[in-house]
Amino acid sequence: MVKKQARREKFLAEMEAVAPFSLLLSLIEAFYPRVEPHGGRPPYPPGMILRIHLMQNWYCLRDEAMEHALID
Repeated sequence: MVKKQARREKFLAEMEAVAPFSLLLSLIEAFYPRVEPHGGRPPYPPGMILRIHLMQNWYCLRDEAMEHALID
């Protein structure tokens, strides 16, 4: 049985093809904190933050609009 690919999976596959994530992540991981310096919640993974940032720029979304898009 073949699983049908969801819209989200198609979009993420296209995003992966457009942006060289392994190269970009290797550049930013040196500056990304591993733990919260003041003992708060742990930071989100750098790959997730990079994808969110790129989506905000590609679709001209403010932080609030991006938050609603992520919830959907």
